[in-house]
Amino acid sequence: MTAPAGTRSSADLIRAEEPVLAHNYHPLPVVVARAEGTWVEDVEGRRYLDMLAGYSALNFGHRHPALIEAAHRQLDRLTLTSRAFHNDRLAEFAERLAALTGLDMVLPMNTGAEAVESGIKVARKWAYEVKGVPADRATIVVAADNFHGRTTTIVSFSTDETARAGFGPFTPGFRIVPYNDLAALEAAVDETTAAVLLEPIQGEAGVVVPDDGYLTGVRELTRRKGCLFVADEIQSGLGRTGRTLAVEHEAAVPDVLLLGKALGGGIVPVSAVVARRDVLGVLRPGEHGSTFGGNPLAAAVGTAVVELLETGEFQRRAAELGAVLRDGLADLVGSGVVGFRARGLWAGVDVDPAIGTGREVSRRLMDEGILVKDTHGSTIRLAPPLTITAAELESALAVLGRVLRQ
Repeated sequence: MTAPAGTRSSADLIRAEEPVLAHNYHPLPVVVARAEGTWVEDVEGRRYLDMLAGYSALNFGHRHPALIEAAHRQLDRLTLTSRAFHNDRLAEFAERLAALTGLDMVLPMNTGAEAVESGIKVARKWAYEVKGVPADRATIVVAADNFHGRTTTIVSFSTDETARAGFGPFTPGFRIVPYNDLAALEAAVDETTAAVLLEPIQGEAGVVVPDDGYLTGVRELTRRKGCLFVADEIQSGLGRTGRTLAVEHEAAVPDVLLLGKALGGGIVPVSAVVARRDVLGVLRPGEHGSTFGGNPLAAAVGTAVVELLETGEFQRRAAELGAVLRDGLADLVGSGVVGFRARGLWAGVDVDPAIGTGREVSRRLMDEGILVKDTHGSTIRLAPPLTITAAELESALAVLGRVLRQ
């Protein structure tokens, strides 16, 4: 007889997953059972400081009281109607999210990949109906080393062969240019271009921050060429970089904004396409939808998330503690760190390959009570909840330094 989860060890639970779970992830060997704020606890009661925050899905920490309260309150009233009917939470969510981002209309979805897929559809529809691109000729320009999700269409324009191999044939209509290269972007945009789709900071690639002026250049180019600027802020948005949106560091207002992860507060999957009225206005009933998109529970939690961001507190924390993070990493350069890129409470740290791979360093940090995640090669990502304290952040940096010296 299978023992209840609460009485099984981490090793037992990891072994139990092997025959029944698809092997699409390679998680670190920690089994989280409880969490609060910036800390998680495994089934044996060991505590770990979470320096990943669910790839920015937990910007406000685990089980933030205001978000949990909003979810509980809504659970007692109404959770799902489908969009066949109106619900009493959706209008406020859309109004406040539009106001927070400075745009006009909201298309609520569930996951980040759904937001990207929806943004692609909207951009193509706009190209045909507004720009006048001939039917089925619309193109979208994207950047190499992007990460926008893992659906069939999205991996069609990935340059990561691990994400692509074995999943063809691929969706046409995309042009790939180097990231942070305005000349290459200009050469790729033509009369068929519906949109330029970019991450303001490339997260999965190792928190790659573009040169100053790049995003402003993208905004100017797309406006001049008559195509849309679609900014994927699913990881970078909602306070992570010290601003509500990463594009705000250059005041490069996009035509279409893709949001997700933190929008659900770490409670439910919530994503959204937020755009100008003349762009999202191309959608008509029956052309796009989602049974769960904009459900009352998601709208209640999403509204509570927006309310937290409206105060500016979390953006300020990310900016102030981001300076602590940058200074701490700068002190480690030459002592196991060969380079890093950071903006707000988000950093990609390149470890000396002689010390180990990113996964090996992540495993050593796990053994010391710090949870991070590797990306390509010997790079690790740091993205703690925005609720982390300076003392916790400094402690994590001290542990990183100790691990790199071992």
